[in-house]
Amino acid sequence: MLPTPRGALTPNRPLADLTWLRVGGPADWLFQPADAEDLAQFLRDLDPAVPVFPIGVGSNLIVRDGGIRGVVVRLGRGFNGIEIAGDLVTAGAAALDAHVARKAAEAGLDLTFLRTIPGSIGGAVRMNAGCYGAYVADHLLSVQVVTRRGESHEIAAADLGLAYRHSELPEGTIVISARFRVPAGDPAALAARMEDQLARRDASQPTRERSAGSTFRNPAGFSSTGRADDSHELKAWSLIDAAGLRGYRLGGAQMSEKHPNFLLNAENASAAELESLGEYVREQVRASSGHDLQWEVIRIGDARP
Repeated sequence: MLPTPRGALTPNRPLADLTWLRVGGPADWLFQPADAEDLAQFLRDLDPAVPVFPIGVGSNLIVRDGGIRGVVVRLGRGFNGIEIAGDLVTAGAAALDAHVARKAAEAGLDLTFLRTIPGSIGGAVRMNAGCYGAYVADHLLSVQVVTRRGESHEIAAADLGLAYRHSELPEGTIVISARFRVPAGDPAALAARMEDQLARRDASQPTRERSAGSTFRNPAGFSSTGRADDSHELKAWSLIDAAGLRGYRLGGAQMSEKHPNFLLNAENASAAELESLGEYVREQVRASSGHDLQWEVIRIGDARP
């Protein structure tokens, strides 16, 4: 028996349509809380033995074909607000990164690096998302969270262990909002910078394909800076390309021709095909260069229906 929340609680909910790769089996339960109090009360009353997994907009996620046992929590409208006061930006975890960047720029605040990052603020915090030499960690002051026990409290950014594509959020913690201190900029100049970033992204990445963004972390330990002097020697895409895997295909899964570090659902791929191709790429890159690529895309769930 599960608690009865005010939000939507759906049994046996397919998850493929909630991920950018459009794969994956059902969750035992999908919970979409009405607000933070609803989320806290539900988790407080939920049997501690029931697993809980939060997802955002599914931009960095492979749900395996057998689906997810337990409760998947997906934050929605009650968690997507954006508030700006002086140099502070407070964004709900469900607010899209791109929307936060635009709203901040309109107020003369520079969060432009978020403009081209797919996903929402909760995931950006968890992964310390970044590009063009800037990261969430550079601006984050604190996050508001709800724990697995249903307790709500604030965690300072300094206590999150933020590093390249890494955070140390306590197990079971769900981020519900984040607060940033942001440098000022001219709104017109910030808008122009974001347009330039979008053009550069579209020129180099398969933005019209079904992907989950960058598949593997860069062994270099940092994102592309976008500068002319940026080194590509230890970038994941360069190692994959050198291994001869640009455009390589397994069933309906494919490494992008345009950007070899993008794993695509090219033709009705299963989650198993996508993950198998990723593991094959890791094996071949390890053999050709000695580098052990680490997944950036999160993989969750049971392998078989």
